[in-house]
Amino acid sequence: MKYDIIVIGGGLVGASLVTALKDSDLTIALVEPHEPESIPQDASWDNRVYAISPGSAAFLQSLEVWQLLTSERVTPVYEMAVYGDDSCAHINFSAYEIGLPELAFIAENRQLQAAVWDVLKSVNKNIHIICPAKCTSINWQDSHVEVLLDDGRLLEASLVVGADGVNSWVRNQAEIKVSRHAYHQIGVVANFSVEVPHRHIAYQWFRRDGVLALLPLPDKRISMVWSVSEEQANELRSLSAEALCYQVEEASSHTLGAMQLITPAVGFPLNFVHVNQLVKPRLVLIGDAAHGIHPLAGQGVNLGLRDARKLAAVLNSRGMQTDCGHLMLLRRYELARKEDILALEMVTDGLQKLFNNSNPTLARLRNLGLEITNRLPLIKNQLMQHALN
Repeated sequence: MKYDIIVIGGGLVGASLVTALKDSDLTIALVEPHEPESIPQDASWDNRVYAISPGSAAFLQSLEVWQLLTSERVTPVYEMAVYGDDSCAHINFSAYEIGLPELAFIAENRQLQAAVWDVLKSVNKNIHIICPAKCTSINWQDSHVEVLLDDGRLLEASLVVGADGVNSWVRNQAEIKVSRHAYHQIGVVANFSVEVPHRHIAYQWFRRDGVLALLPLPDKRISMVWSVSEEQANELRSLSAEALCYQVEEASSHTLGAMQLITPAVGFPLNFVHVNQLVKPRLVLIGDAAHGIHPLAGQGVNLGLRDARKLAAVLNSRGMQTDCGHLMLLRRYELARKEDILALEMVTDGLQKLFNNSNPTLARLRNLGLEITNRLPLIKNQLMQHALN
């Protein structure tokens, strides 16, 4: 079974890359162990949501994916209010200030996954979805790559794309070195209905016990991401619904009034992962396989979608280069993505370390930094412009 490209991992980033190549002359196999879960025909909400930047939304729209989302379940963000860990420090971001309709869109993971797979399944000419299937070995040759599946099938391609997550099996097989450290924090997520309308504002508090974000959902609902120590995360997840609501109300200074729990609290461990190289001969890494950052900036999925967007652009504009796995071609992708990835790694890791520190001098400096930045429109606009891509 011969292809030009084998993409291993059918999450949002991997599936978006394949969709972006659907009109190319390349033959592509997408290997994924599990199909996305079907969307329940009820009023329930996914407790995993993404803040999709306008640039990512435009990319998904160009793939005819964004149009398939249920518009009533997608919420535009017009403003963002960020607070320090004292009673005064804050910074505000506004779409109006930079002449844009919105800063981001909040969308459910399951809606996005289902939409991109619906588009993929409608393409018959050059895309082969192999699911459910798991890879058991990869053998790199000078001219091609061989991928063995758990059912005995042998696939061959000029290029393998690893889109299989932060603990990437593909990356390990390629022996690509990573620098990683655990934050010893858990991202606790849950959804709530609230008493006070959120007015399409995303809130974030840099607290001494972690980072709390409340993201607007349709009507008077919000999605919470609270990055806290492993011990505190266990405590939060063990609370009754009423007790958890009270804790979040207190931590958010009662900004949105009384809360009611919609989805139970769940958690995921937070780690920093820096990949030393994004490409090797006949191999590319994208998405969480290529980087792992703290969720405090809400940019993880957008970083991955920018990977998919750039790699698709490189492959679609390769010109006379018939070998899509040639290292010189893949270097174009790596050079284009390294600066963006490194910048977000440094910012998110630096902010996590800065605010996860009890030193009183640092506390004064970080809160002063928020206030100074809030009074400098040029710096604020530069920060927003990067996040809008």
